[in-house]
Amino acid sequence: MTDEQVKFLLTEREVPTDWVNLLVDLPGEPLPPLHPQTLEPAGPPDLTPIFPMGLIEQEVSGAPEIPIPEQVREAYKLWRPTPLFRARRLERELDTPAHIYYKYEGVSPPGSHKPNTAIAQAHENARAGVRRLVTETGAGQWGSALAFACSLFGLDCEVFMVGSSYDQKPYRRSMMQTWGATVHRSPSTLTGSGLAQQAHPTGSLGIAISEAVEVAAGREDTNYALGSVLNHVLLHQTIIGQEAAVQMEMAGEQPDVVVGCVGGGSNFAGLSFPFVRKVLRGETKMRFLAAEPSACPTLTRGAYRYDFGDTAGLTPLMAMYTLGHDFVPPPVHAGGLRYHGDAPMLCGLVRAGLVEARAYRQNETFAAAVRFARSEGIIPAPEPAHAIRAVIEEAEAAREAGEPRTILFGLCGHGHFDLGAYDAFLAGELEDPEFSEQDMDEALAALPHAPALA
Repeated sequence: MTDEQVKFLLTEREVPTDWVNLLVDLPGEPLPPLHPQTLEPAGPPDLTPIFPMGLIEQEVSGAPEIPIPEQVREAYKLWRPTPLFRARRLERELDTPAHIYYKYEGVSPPGSHKPNTAIAQAHENARAGVRRLVTETGAGQWGSALAFACSLFGLDCEVFMVGSSYDQKPYRRSMMQTWGATVHRSPSTLTGSGLAQQAHPTGSLGIAISEAVEVAAGREDTNYALGSVLNHVLLHQTIIGQEAAVQMEMAGEQPDVVVGCVGGGSNFAGLSFPFVRKVLRGETKMRFLAAEPSACPTLTRGAYRYDFGDTAGLTPLMAMYTLGHDFVPPPVHAGGLRYHGDAPMLCGLVRAGLVEARAYRQNETFAAAVRFARSEGIIPAPEPAHAIRAVIEEAEAAREAGEPRTILFGLCGHGHFDLGAYDAFLAGELEDPEFSEQDMDEALAALPHAPALA
């Protein structure tokens, strides 16, 4: 048995005590969200119908760190801190001089990074006296996380699940229902937003968000919960990067490049933002790489515009890279990455050149995932398979250049509920859906006449 260390572990006492608020470090003034009817800057009072004040205060906070409530830290201890692994077997498989590390969030009860914010949101809503939370979910990871969190804090939970994932991932539905949630296939016939989208039976995150927001706005005992995009969601996820920074110190290394998959941005931000802060403050140099699907290439092909976060136009408009809120992405198996926009904070970093974005096709990401699984043993979810594809590209570049390179990536969830997609790939039947430039152009043409972004 060699002395080569593979796992870098922290104790429960080392669960971070604060979240990192990168909003205060971003270059330039943050662009405000706009009210969906007036197109004027939206303030906290505009958000109170669907969010508790505790989360609204976190959304707009100017504090560099925000304390994590003790009840939230206690719940985190069910699975945190999560392990950091050195992917030594993958390094040998790739014959690369690169050192590859991954932060594994699949050890949480729902099997992904999503409970980091679900726990925090359920806590604030319970503290505010809310009885019920409603949300959307793409691949089912966020819906599972919120159902789990609601069960811990005594809240009812209702989930609108994107139609394609509802059909592809039945055991995600079972998971949510086991924790007590009610799950609807979206678009449903239960809301006006769903009825208006019956021509798109595979659904989209934008449609499911509209349905959930409509329900939340129509009931006094119900609030809405979002699993990505908003500032407070990204804030909660920074617990990942804070732990990873300490674990990388334990390994005696610092990343040259940090890699993560991107759908709305919470996983990528959670891992990268504590490191981004150090770069913005001139304390270190590092590259950041965001990997997304070619079928829904928001960061690589989208337009930087003000756009709604949902299909029906019920949410505030945000400044972000967007494919248009009417754009319905092809039903790729990485359901968590099928979103027309991205987190405004992340988009600002891409626009400033601090984060590089790359897009990958479905089959090449599954090929990377299988290669990883056969080396490291963990079967990845389709979402982080995009990050693994980018990591392999980086490792091969290091080999070709004959130079060392330390790579850190986020393995944000396992693929145990995605084996139907693996079946299709292994049988050679997995499709590579095409991105439709025409559909995007039509969706962008339908955007409201919001202020232009320079």
